[in-house]
Formats: sequence, structure tokens, C-alpha cells
Amino acid sequence: MHTAPTARTIIRQSATALTVAVFATGLLMGVSGSAQGSPPPTLSQAQAQLTKLESQFDKLDQQYDQVQEQLAAANQRLGVIHEEEAGYQRSFATEQAEIGRIAVTAYEDGNINASLALLTSGKPQQILDQSSILLELSDTNSAQINHFLVAARELRATQVLALRTKAGITQLDNSLATQKASMNKLVSQQEELVAQLTPAQQAGDLGSGGSTSATYTGPTTTQADKAIAFAYDQLGCPYVYGGTGPCADGFDCSGLTQQAWASAGVSIPRTSEEQWDDLPHVSTLEPGDIMVFDGAGHVGIYVGDNELIDAPQTGLDVELVAFSGWYQTYYDGAVQP
Repeated sequence: MHTAPTARTIIRQSATALTVAVFATGLLMGVSGSAQGSPPPTLSQAQAQLTKLESQFDKLDQQYDQVQEQLAAANQRLGVIHEEEAGYQRSFATEQAEIGRIAVTAYEDGNINASLALLTSGKPQQILDQSSILLELSDTNSAQINHFLVAARELRATQVLALRTKAGITQLDNSLATQKASMNKLVSQQEELVAQLTPAQQAGDLGSGGSTSATYTGPTTTQADKAIAFAYDQLGCPYVYGGTGPCADGFDCSGLTQQAWASAGVSIPRTSEEQWDDLPHVSTLEPGDIMVFDGAGHVGIYVGDNELIDAPQTGLDVELVAFSGWYQTYYDGAVQP
């Protein structure tokens, strides 16, 4: 089934005089109800609005990637904390059993009160809050008591750190959900504009966009060659914001460039802004270079012959496109991993 072109598909077309007339007619036909009292938007106004929406989407997409990175790091950190917590828990349990033995002896000798149960079953914070009980035990056991208190402090500190990290993860999860909702809202606004096109335009009169079925037949000897070959293999994979592959899971623009170079054994930053900021800038394009657009909000991989492979946006697949139209207008420069 043929789907309506999305915002970047519209923006990237070169508007001929005939296309302008059809586009404007489509917008006029789509206006109804309260909109009849206002003049229809001109082509330049509609394109400006679509371009603004696309720029906002790109920025949100990069923020989404950054939060995903933070979330992954936080989850990794929580795993390490849990490992430490398990170790401290074992140490605490060992020390608690030993202190319990000492306390039982002291209790039997009449040297400590019935709060003894706290020492053998209490949680770390309870132990620390009632540490004065421990001081009532024999001075001959002071080293063991100190070890127990240290174990309680270490375990409690790690438990608090785990709780804070979990709270941070929850905040990041909520942030991702909020950003995703905002991005979906932008996509809906884009689709509303596109829906004002005539049926003929929705069938493709504005141009077919890029190719999703091209095949790479070049060499795979250099790292750039391997990155390009990988990008070609992803043609037709869905765009998914936050996506880093594999194909079934989709790619966003910087996820595609990152994974393309990772397949060649080169590690590069995750987001388009980081790729633009951290990688060497080049003045002359060579195959494999990462092309940067729209204030570092979007990237694609240059494959030669004035073409690039791009994961465009929601509703489109990874495609081979010409370096023209929107891409030329919003081109910032290129970087080379």
C-alpha cells in the first residue's frame, strides 16, 4: 500500500511550477469549516511550517537518544551497585552472626538487656541507630564490633545509593515517555499537513523520494567501505527514534551512522550532536563520511556519486537519496570517523 509522503519527503522535493499549483490546490481543498474565512497558506508558508516541525522533531530525537544513553548508563550503574550490595550483605550477615553469638553470651552473663534481638535480626540502619547497645558488650570484642558497624554502614550506604539510582531511572523513563509523546505529537502535526494534499499527490506526484532497494557492489577493503556496505544492507529498514538496530528494531539517523561504523570496527558517539562535536570535520566529502544537517540535528552517511544513505523519520525507511533539495539547504558539513 502506498503511504502519504511525510514532512521531509515534501520538503526535499524541488517544486516545479506545476507542482506548486497542484500543492496549493491540495492545501485549499483540505481547508474546511472555520478555515474558510481565512486565505489558504501559500506553498512557502506550508513548507516553512513543515521545515519548522521537522527541525523540532530532529532536536527531540537527539534529546531522546541522549536520555536513552543516560538510562543505559544508569541501569549499568545499578547493576554494579547491586553486585556491591550483595557483597556487603554477605559481609553484614557474617558479622551479624558473630556479634549475635557474642551478644548471647553477654546476655546470659547478665551484661546486656533484651534489646539483644535487634543485634541478631535488625536492618543496617536500625543497627546504626542503636549502636550504643554494642558498646555495652565486652571491650575484648571491640574489634569485632567495629567490623560489624563498618559492614552496617557500607551496606546501608549502598542500599541508599541503589534507591537513588532507581529513582533516577524512573525519572529518565518518565522523561523518555514525555519526549516520545511530544515527538508523536509533531508527527501528527506533520501528517495533518500532508493530509491536505490531493489524492494524486498522495499517490506520488511530488516524487518518489529515495530508493530502498539499491545494492552495494563496491569494495569492502577499508573501514569506510565496510561502513558503506553495512548502510546499504539496512536499506528498507524502518526508521525508529532511539533505534540502533538490528533492522527489525529499526534505526534513527545517528543510530544508523553509529552502527555502520561500528560494523567496521570504529566506535563513534551515539547522537548527531556528539558526532558533529567530537569527530574531525572535513571540507571535501569522501565515501563513508558522516553528513550533518539542520544544526547537527540530523546525519546521514555519504556513499559517493552525490548520494547518501539516511534514516529519515517516522513513517519512512532507511533510503538512498540524492544530496539535493532539503539536504543541500540544511547541510552543515561533514565529519570523518
